[in-house]
Amino acid sequence: MYNHAMPVSEAEKRQLEERSYAVLHNWMSPELLTEARAALDAQFAAEGDNAGAEFRKEQETQRLANLVDKGEIFRRIVSMPEILEYVAAVIPGDFKLSSLNARAPNPKSDWVQPLHCDTGAVADEKGNSVCNVIWMLDDFTPENGATRLVPGSHKWLRLPQDAVTDTMAPHPDEILLTAPAGSVAVVNTHAWHGGTANRSGGTRRCLHAFYCRWDKPQQQFQRDMLSEATKAGLSPALRQLLAIDDAYNAEISLANPFRSGFLK
Repeated sequence: MYNHAMPVSEAEKRQLEERSYAVLHNWMSPELLTEARAALDAQFAAEGDNAGAEFRKEQETQRLANLVDKGEIFRRIVSMPEILEYVAAVIPGDFKLSSLNARAPNPKSDWVQPLHCDTGAVADEKGNSVCNVIWMLDDFTPENGATRLVPGSHKWLRLPQDAVTDTMAPHPDEILLTAPAGSVAVVNTHAWHGGTANRSGGTRRCLHAFYCRWDKPQQQFQRDMLSEATKAGLSPALRQLLAIDDAYNAEISLANPFRSGFLK
């Protein structure tokens, strides 16, 4: 169902380390892209105005949350071994899925996300603790809300709100992650980043598969958010990736019920 069978190259590892991101152009097969779009659109239609309520809503933006519970296609996406190899190149040692959300900035909008680091965290003495994999279900262009990123800022060990006057303003060193639909971006999201305005008249849908290091709380506590039916159908490998049976994960995730870089 996907066409990137090679392991992470040394060049990609260097780019992730030095510039904080790697874009896998046209990584999804046409069949996988079509299936993911259809599942996402059906879920947006089913949830309507309540979409994203399990997490937080964002102005001028459509969001969905807890997607692992909402379809086999989403469980398949978060557990693809080839993509997990890229996550392992960012996060040292063991990691788990923290959340799977969808985001689509409204067409003809001026809303720009502030620059932020995911979970409001910088790397610590153990290294990186966060990695976000962006599944681009539409073209990411300068006009339709492509993610902006300040390359290398994951090494600065500073949050943007502590370093710049206006986190909504363009940063002189930022770039846009642009790529055709079906591409996947792997991002060390200790780097300063944020969504830009979708000034086009079209859609810009994506999935955010967010992973965190084993000792960090999940953004959305999978054990309690997933239905019993979903949990009963999980493979042992997926249960491990979701930390369903991890007592330490339960302890720290319940003690930290919401973690976002900018949503309040």
